[in-house]
Amino acid sequence: DWNGSKRGHVYKFLRSQGFVSSYDTAHRYTDSDAHKWVSHRNHRGNICAVDFIWLLNPNRYRKLLKTSWSEAVFGMFRYLLRRASLTAEDAFAFLKTDNDGDYITFMGFCETLRQLNLTGHCNGLTTKEIKDLWTQADIDGNGLVDYKEFQQRIWNQNWSEQRDIEDGEAKGSKEQTVGFSVKNAVLFPPEVEKGRWPENYSLSDHARLTVVFSPIRMPCSQLVS
Repeated sequence: DWNGSKRGHVYKFLRSQGFVSSYDTAHRYTDSDAHKWVSHRNHRGNICAVDFIWLLNPNRYRKLLKTSWSEAVFGMFRYLLRRASLTAEDAFAFLKTDNDGDYITFMGFCETLRQLNLTGHCNGLTTKEIKDLWTQADIDGNGLVDYKEFQQRIWNQNWSEQRDIEDGEAKGSKEQTVGFSVKNAVLFPPEVEKGRWPENYSLSDHARLTVVFSPIRMPCSQLVS
């Protein structure tokens, strides 16, 4: 119960790690259906969705929570760009801003972070954190990020992890494991299933979310040390 909105950074971060919302899965809801998801009325009287039951299936190797802070932030960064339906080429052009060269400058990088609302507020990235991210992106340290570096560190920051997966699969290390499918997910009382909050529920009451899972067998790729 972290009281995170579907439009919040925590929700986006967990999605970037491969977690899925069980209720959304059961009802085939997408991000555009956010208005249908109601579980809470806050102290301001706003009806919102804040409580989730998350599912992470081991259908391929993932770090449960990435140990690298920069990987996590770049994951959010990439999610925001892809949500805007940007291709890799479009995203690279967006990061270049008004630069005519075939590279991203530090100023352009900072401006993109600002436009994505990742800086400029109390919970945003600090100047030091932005510089740390830039250092991670600028692999050769020449003060510019070209398209190859963009692909490697920003657009597809899991390149090394994916390479290890492919190597492991090539060596026949794929194994079976137990995962879960979402059989059903129900909110109570029934009114909240329709996006309404019961009048006899007080502020800060929560709609109970019940999820039924079914075990399934699925392949799980293992890393080779």
